[in-house]
Amino acid sequence: MYAPRVFISMAGTLAVFAIATYFLTHSLSITLIETAICAVLLQIGYFAGVLFLVWKERNARHALLNEGSAAMPTREGDKVSGLPAANLNRSEPFNP
Repeated sequence: MYAPRVFISMAGTLAVFAIATYFLTHSLSITLIETAICAVLLQIGYFAGVLFLVWKERNARHALLNEGSAAMPTREGDKVSGLPAANLNRSEPFNP
């Protein structure tokens, strides 16, 4: 998830929500309250999405490390740590 794109999309969504709510209720105070509630719900959803992506990436790295250690028997002095850097050469953050 690319943060600036998410925030711009969220602002657009809140603007459309506020306009629609105002035309439905004809009340500025109700529109502000419901838009604030919508903003909090959008932030909770964004946070949950980021947590899910971090959890999925952690599981993928853990599986990759376990796969590498199971494929090659290691001795005490042959410990190698790290991950391949192929994914670091992208112009945009990781979006599966």
